[in-house]
Amino acid sequence: MRQIVAVLLLPGTVCVLVPALLLDGGVATWPLVLLGALLMAIGVGTIAWTVALFAGFGRGTLAPWDPPERLVVRGPYRHVRNPMISGVVAVLLGEAAMFGSLRVLAWAAFVFALNAVYFPFVEEPDLRRRFGAEYDAYAASTPRWLPR
Repeated sequence: MRQIVAVLLLPGTVCVLVPALLLDGGVATWPLVLLGALLMAIGVGTIAWTVALFAGFGRGTLAPWDPPERLVVRGPYRHVRNPMISGVVAVLLGEAAMFGSLRVLAWAAFVFALNAVYFPFVEEPDLRRRFGAEYDAYAASTPRWLPR
């Protein structure tokens, strides 16, 4: 139940509720729909994978009020430190493409920009406080957004 609440409140709001309020038209041309569907599938798969890792290995949720007890450095976390946000942005870009929506595209840019500020100034200091040298070693060897 903890996982469901966290997913509904966080990625659910960002990826479903807000874009639904921003949409203003119909579906785009078939190539954009195909691209959008592919991006959304990748994003949803990444989100599901990270939620499962947080629940199973980390023993927590993606929510800041119920974070993992253990540092998760497996799966997509081996390649980037923030695959959850990468998944969310992929879903938003997919929605923007699928519906030909500049407003959803702008929302995707805003979500990324907000997280680009939040992570280094809020989340990463908290992770350093909670996990110490283990997080420092992980952060030194794993890029924040783009895999090496």
